Amino acid sequence: MSNIAIIGAGAWGTGIAIVLGRKGTHRIRLWAHEAEVCESVSIRHVNDKFLPGHRIPDCVTISNDLAVVLDQAKIVVGVMPSQHCRTLFEKMRPLLPDDALIVSATKGLEEGSLLRVTEVIAEVLSSDHLRRVGALSGPSFAVEAARGDPTAVAIASLDNELAATVQNEFSDPSFRVYTNTDVIGVELGGALKNVIAIAAGICDGLGIGHNSVAALITRGLAEMTRLAVSCGGRAETMSGLAGLGDLVLTCTGGLSRNRSVGVELGRGKKLPEIISSMHGMVAEGIFSTTAAVGLARAHGVEMPITNQMYAILHDGKSPREAIRELMTRSGRSEK
Repeated sequence: MSNIAIIGAGAWGTGIAIVLGRKGTHRIRLWAHEAEVCESVSIRHVNDKFLPGHRIPDCVTISNDLAVVLDQAKIVVGVMPSQHCRTLFEKMRPLLPDDALIVSATKGLEEGSLLRVTEVIAEVLSSDHLRRVGALSGPSFAVEAARGDPTAVAIASLDNELAATVQNEFSDPSFRVYTNTDVIGVELGGALKNVIAIAAGICDGLGIGHNSVAALITRGLAEMTRLAVSCGGRAETMSGLAGLGDLVLTCTGGLSRNRSVGVELGRGKKLPEIISSMHGMVAEGIFSTTAAVGLARAHGVEMPITNQMYAILHDGKSPREAIRELMTRSGRSEK
């Protein structure tokens, strides 16, 4: 049996534990920051805080002790919020088994450094021997994956053996894993779609119809692609699971936290009030917007939707005014 450590017991970390646990071929240890999550999973095998109603298989154990969770792990899956990634990997570094494969399932960017999560991991572990790292992303609501709805994601790595191992270990009849070598594109797709999802939610909150959401998805994909390519990713990746697939899901699905933030902004609520009502859940797009604006400036890429989301989130701009400005920009060719 494979020993798999999952670092982060939010909805998606718990969902991955359930997906892997139902195969019956893994020994899975889940790390949680919250004492109440450890208690509910240990006693009832349910994460009452982040994924209620979905039983966690008996082969999954949980702990707040990183040393216990990482002991003899062959695959380490990071599912922590992006802003906690660096701190957690610094704590994990002396505890990681030498041969462990590292998979990042976090869809975000580090706000201050503008780094992708696998870049943060590589930077933290740079003094160690060369680590084998991959990024897992794609259209995947935790609730649906946990209940066994058909789900497809991508594992991106320059290490073909790592990608093949994750594909084999994670796949089952309801969870399909594709391999990809474009780590940059897959990670940026997973992070940037959250920004566009906030914009899509704002349209819904303002009550301005489906036309506007369709336009935002289309033009959002265009600016995501521009930035990904400028950073070294491939344009075709943005048409795949981690790009268009995740973008459509997050912009239109009622389970999307980022879209929900946008809906409440469109209805007139202020960001601090929205965050306080999320009960510890994280909408990565709030942080990724700042990083995306910084990356766009660094690479000289035009990202009008992202810029307007930054103005709403961090400058207090009116959502209706932001949409008006997007619609009254000077005419141009579609490309």
